[in-house]
Amino acid sequence: MIKTILIIEDDTFIGEMYVHSLQQAGYTVDLISSGTEGLQAAISKKYDLILLDIILPDKKGTEILQELRGSEKGDLAPDSRIIVLTNYEQDDDSKLAMQNKADGYLIKADITPRRLIEIIASLD
Repeated sequence: MIKTILIIEDDTFIGEMYVHSLQQAGYTVDLISSGTEGLQAAISKKYDLILLDIILPDKKGTEILQELRGSEKGDLAPDSRIIVLTNYEQDDDSKLAMQNKADGYLIKADITPRRLIEIIASLD
């Protein structure tokens, strides 16, 4: 059952909107705007779900996903589900590669906070 969520999102408005909505729905949520700090949080604390933006200022979400799911060290967040949440349109090969490592791939422009909550609830 999903209870704790880490959001790695550099857009303050979007991040706080998701935090507010998810907390209202009963989830415990941490928001981190830096890719490097987000990666450290994902490794050091157990989260049930990580919502991962792709375009971050210091470390791309694709790099974070690779480190969490495909590093030489193994799966660094084995108990966490990861949903890529982005507005960055990718070519089909890149999207497929990301989907193979993540548990979901959503386009932010298409997802309302209510719909995001429904998607998260369906993961339980």
